[in-house]
Amino acid sequence: METSLSSVFRIVQLCSKLSGFVAYWSWQTPLAIREIGIKMKNLYGKALLTDPGLTKSTAFTREERERFGLRGLLPYEVASMHKQIERVLGSMRCKSSAIEKYIFLNALLERNQRLFYRTMIDHIEEIMPLVYTPTVGEACKKFAHIFRKPQGFYITPEDRGEIATILRNWPEEDIRVIVVTDGERILGLGDLGANGMGIPIGKVALYVACAGIHPAQCMPVMLDVGTNNVALREDPLYLGYPHPRIDAATYRALVDEFVQAVQLRYPHAVIQFEDFLTPHAFEFLERYNGQVRCFNDDIQGTAAVTLAGIYTSCRITGKQFADLNIMFLGTGSAASGTAELAVDAFVKAGLSNAEAQRRLWFIDRKGLITTANENIKPRIKPFIQAHAACSFAEAIDEIKPDVLIGATGVAGTFNEAIVRRMAAVNERPVIIALSNPTSHTECTAEQAYQWSDGRVIFASGSPFDPVRYGDTVFKPAQGNNAYIFPGIGLGVTASAARLVTQSMFLTAAEVLANTVTESEIRNGSVYPALTRVRDVSLAIAAAVCRVAMNEGLAESALPEDLNSYIRSLMYEPDY
Repeated sequence: METSLSSVFRIVQLCSKLSGFVAYWSWQTPLAIREIGIKMKNLYGKALLTDPGLTKSTAFTREERERFGLRGLLPYEVASMHKQIERVLGSMRCKSSAIEKYIFLNALLERNQRLFYRTMIDHIEEIMPLVYTPTVGEACKKFAHIFRKPQGFYITPEDRGEIATILRNWPEEDIRVIVVTDGERILGLGDLGANGMGIPIGKVALYVACAGIHPAQCMPVMLDVGTNNVALREDPLYLGYPHPRIDAATYRALVDEFVQAVQLRYPHAVIQFEDFLTPHAFEFLERYNGQVRCFNDDIQGTAAVTLAGIYTSCRITGKQFADLNIMFLGTGSAASGTAELAVDAFVKAGLSNAEAQRRLWFIDRKGLITTANENIKPRIKPFIQAHAACSFAEAIDEIKPDVLIGATGVAGTFNEAIVRRMAAVNERPVIIALSNPTSHTECTAEQAYQWSDGRVIFASGSPFDPVRYGDTVFKPAQGNNAYIFPGIGLGVTASAARLVTQSMFLTAAEVLANTVTESEIRNGSVYPALTRVRDVSLAIAAAVCRVAMNEGLAESALPEDLNSYIRSLMYEPDY
């Protein structure tokens, strides 16, 4: 496979050079101009009014209503986008549950893209938890039951040998970001089969809102290879391939064909692998990472956002990063990916590779993982410590970790005894509970602050409301990958980097940590406010461009003023 994929990629690179002017003109020309010049002239009347990418609904002016055959099709008032947003928020806030709000927002996206994204950007702290975690977990579980209108692209085993052909059914030609899942490990919920499409759809929304990638250049993909979730297969409303998951050889062949087909159809696209089972996640990352533009968000995105939180915590504790001991509860892709990026960070801070690995400790359900353990996962072996076997609690007492990271998907694993032990060995214990959705988090923000007597530096994968402890109100930080992957994607597309490298994620973590203000730190947050996420993405994208240039990977000629250039590429959903 490596030979065939390399050949395909070399052909694509050659074709890209021959047609580079046309390809990059399409990226660099403002999309608003292209919409008016190409699409709108072909749409008239009802067709224009119902096109989700071009409609302005009641905001069409008198002149536009005359010109585009809309007279009589709209109420009298010409409503501003601001007034439309007020109406959206009023309707949404009347819904009694998060899932009802999710359904409402999804319907708005299907009806009026610009209004949806403007609302999301301007009210991101309220909207993001509804569009993505934690609500997306419930949405995925109920995906077939709340299905309204097709979104995204589905590939099944019956499409083998024809993936490149059927990709042409997707209406957009200039795709720059593809988010793909096979639905086998959705958040902490397990195998949800085709219901997992909610994840790529949600991630695409974050690319648009958080980094300004145009929605027409983003593509959610579901590799629907069956499900071993019997209850799903027996659900009469289930929409996926109603069979057990295909065998390993057929599965790998299908993924190979998909990656090759993307190189031919969308040669400038970056592929983001999302919510694959841990062994497959690492396998595909190693298989494709050196040949095509791709990364795994669960491994690399989570690692970067977690590392950024650790960097920021050092500004609070006064400790030097190079002196830290970090302990992980869990051995999956998030934990091992974070450990591997932390090694790079320690080495950059002056430690040897071996010294860096000795600063990282892993706990599983049996306790501390040591040289005496059997059946150790390959990615964990470099971090095995020559230490006597001991329980989780005993390991905290003996090792005295500065940072405790949970990536288990099991609620309550950071119980009161564990948190109090961390507080006993640290004046300011750092606890990061990565697992989501909220029902699967290792501990809640309130528990962390209460059990540490208000001394904890806390971050989590799911959002939590502010917590009052005594006279202090803490605003716990969410270690949301939306701080990382949108900026990575924007930087890779802006520079046309041939590959996505580990150094880009290390740089992204440093940039993210540096964006946290002193006032945010005083409020107990190790991440910037979500309201600044587009500026964070721009800063990360510029840093990624510099890495691409320094590593000789940038295929696009970049100006000296990277920030202004990248900002000019960012989609602004206005009328």
